[in-house]
Amino acid sequence: MAKPTTSEQVLQGTLDLLILKTLSLTPMHGWGLTHRIEQLSQHALQVGQGSIYPALVRLEQRGWIGTEWRVTENNRRAKYYRLTAAGRRALGQEIASWSRFVDAVGLVLAADS
Repeated sequence: MAKPTTSEQVLQGTLDLLILKTLSLTPMHGWGLTHRIEQLSQHALQVGQGSIYPALVRLEQRGWIGTEWRVTENNRRAKYYRLTAAGRRALGQEIASWSRFVDAVGLVLAADS
């Protein structure tokens, strides 16, 4: 498998951050996560099912999220994801890293020449 490009790594890291932050609010199932991220971003961000589930597997493998089976509000069985203690620590680090990234991009965009 090819190594992800820098832009893919940034996008992947951003999605991980969005998932961690959303799960810090409440445990959710994958489909609910996609809609909550869209809602919180005032519909500016849309996460497809093809992106959310690989990210959830990746975060679970890192030990940042845990899972349990529950019944949804529609009376269906679904896997719910929750933030672990390690995930809470990672969220703090990811927020700090994201802030540094945004500041750096802002410096470049503000440059006159």
